[in-house]
Amino acid sequence: MTLKDAVSGREYIITDIKTDDDELNAFLFSLGLYVGEAVTVVAHRRGSCTVAVKDGRYSIDSQLAEAIAI
Repeated sequence: MTLKDAVSGREYIITDIKTDDDELNAFLFSLGLYVGEAVTVVAHRRGSCTVAVKDGRYSIDSQLAEAIAI
């Protein structure tokens, strides 16, 4: 299951991030999106997904949401 398929308002644990881009992986890590971290899906919008991680909220596009397995 990916963040794109997640139910809004529930907390999930990231199990895998499927990207081949090291720069993107480093950026996600700086946001707190890494394997083993808890993430809450706040809302799904057309073309994006809003997630809460630690003390921040971020909007990520659908393609990236599909790359983050929970």
